[in-house]
Amino acid sequence: MKNLKNNIFYVGVNDHEIDLFEGQYIVPNGMAYNSYVIMDEKIAVMDTVDVNFGEQWLENIKEVLGDKCPNFLIIQHMEPDHSACIDKFINTYPNCVVVGNAKTFDMLHNFFPNLKIPNTLTVKEGEKLSLGSRELTFITAPMVHWPEVMLTYDSASKVLFSADAFGKFGALDVDEDWACEARRYYFGIVGKYGVQVQALLKKASALDIETICPLHGPILKENLGYYLNLYNTWSSYGVESDGVFIAYTSVYGNTKQAAELLRDKLIEKGCPKVAIADLAREDMAECVEDGFRYGKIVLATTTYNAEIFPFMSQYIDWLVERNYQNRTIGIIENGSWAPTAAKCIKAKFEKCKNITWLDTTVTIKSALKAENIAQIEAMADELMK
Repeated sequence: MKNLKNNIFYVGVNDHEIDLFEGQYIVPNGMAYNSYVIMDEKIAVMDTVDVNFGEQWLENIKEVLGDKCPNFLIIQHMEPDHSACIDKFINTYPNCVVVGNAKTFDMLHNFFPNLKIPNTLTVKEGEKLSLGSRELTFITAPMVHWPEVMLTYDSASKVLFSADAFGKFGALDVDEDWACEARRYYFGIVGKYGVQVQALLKKASALDIETICPLHGPILKENLGYYLNLYNTWSSYGVESDGVFIAYTSVYGNTKQAAELLRDKLIEKGCPKVAIADLAREDMAECVEDGFRYGKIVLATTTYNAEIFPFMSQYIDWLVERNYQNRTIGIIENGSWAPTAAKCIKAKFEKCKNITWLDTTVTIKSALKAENIAQIEAMADELMK
């Protein structure tokens, strides 16, 4: 097993059997369930792994420990992809002390109602645990993204064990860009809790951090400012990339034609980036990611049963429930006899903060006409301001 630094070992596992993470997110490159061992005068294991990899995980631990027994199992997050093997661990190391906060143990008893844990240690914000030459400090991070979440800081090694914060989709034996899958992970899973992430970043700013060890994705060692700045942008609902995202649904191709015409007009006018997605055919989580990435978004859809086409309705729901805000939105609506999509779209965003609507709304009745092309031209000009 890999010695990350100062006798901190990686004992996690890669999962290439999974197709949907949390039953909904497509993960073509699998997932990593990270776990760590801190070797000192006393030994601490940081979190467990998914239930399907318990034996492999215990073998990884034994490879590091040999005949030694760990003193502590620290539970930072009770979601089953990180806690499912607590029972296997206790059965293997019955004298180990399980460390968590009060909410951790409430959840632990819910997941394992019949599990007897002989030794527990309940910790609070700022409390410390000595392993000998190093001291661990516990940092509570409620709703990032469950209420019991806590992080652990090793001041001797300047390592922050960050629970699900700074995590990403993808196994560790696959080489891929960090930001793309970390962004999709963040807005899919953590995105609603920007205020709580901001509070955590404030706590982290007071620490001297050289390494971040998340529960998913790679260990972050270099250019930490890059990751911290992205998290600050994401959690403050700021604009990461200059450009326009066009999300559309289309039944017979006419709304698609309008969306593609707008894309072409924006490119002609020098828009730095234009992303476009068919909501019926592309990964919804990817589309949510782009909806938050750009500061300007255009929603193009048909009226359907006097409402909005289902994929567009679902997409807007995903944005709204993740506290969508600080964005400019344009609408292209289509309706053969009674277009109502624009009115319905605006109603769905009523609770969102700081939404600016474009003055130009494109209203199509069935097929594109000369007046629609002029409207799209005007919309492109307005988006370029």
